[in-house]
Amino acid sequence: MTSMAQRSIDGRLAVDRAGVAGHTGASRKTVDHWHRHRGRFGFPEGFPHEGRMWFWLDDIKAFHGAHLAAKKAALTEVDRSGRPNDRVTSGGAAAILGYASFRNLPDELLDHPDDQEILPDGRIRRYWYRRTVWAHADGRTGRQSTGRPVGATSGPRKPHPYADDPRLDAALDLIRQARAAGRSERGLGKTLAERLDIPERTAQRIIGVAATLSAEADDAEHRSTRTKSTP
Repeated sequence: MTSMAQRSIDGRLAVDRAGVAGHTGASRKTVDHWHRHRGRFGFPEGFPHEGRMWFWLDDIKAFHGAHLAAKKAALTEVDRSGRPNDRVTSGGAAAILGYASFRNLPDELLDHPDDQEILPDGRIRRYWYRRTVWAHADGRTGRQSTGRPVGATSGPRKPHPYADDPRLDAALDLIRQARAAGRSERGLGKTLAERLDIPERTAQRIIGVAATLSAEADDAEHRSTRTKSTP
């Protein structure tokens, strides 16, 4: 494991990627994602020094403070209707939290469903009780996560295999493009592997997760449409 590094460079404190993770509480994958899409997130520019990438600590603190403030400002209105013990899928959880898409669900929920189901085609469908989603909403204050949403039931950790992985976004884009063109998802694993220069078996697994998430979103949209059309 790489230790967090902080040092003074030309009289100014700087941290490496592990240091950014340590100071913000984010995972290394999240730090890499911020850096890769820094134009979108406003993440500071780094600079090379002795063979490593470094970031000024005061820039990281300013970024993280603004990032947390933006997250808090973006909190959505929660739908409190329904019974606490009703189960909902990722699409339903997103609707409760006021999100436009299941892709906005936080890792604290995605990584810890109350239950899950293996579908006939091998995909996984996750479920949460409404009370679990409400408890998470009540805890959305920017506090450091303890690994499970507030009020979540006890049980073994069931992590989302590619949570917070930017490769999943690329897979979702390929699936959307294929469906828009009326094509099946066959062969997308190979396409993703070539596009991202990763092993094809890894790409196929990512495509499988993306297909599951996409199907859940479609399912939620269909249910919403049916509800709106009911007199």
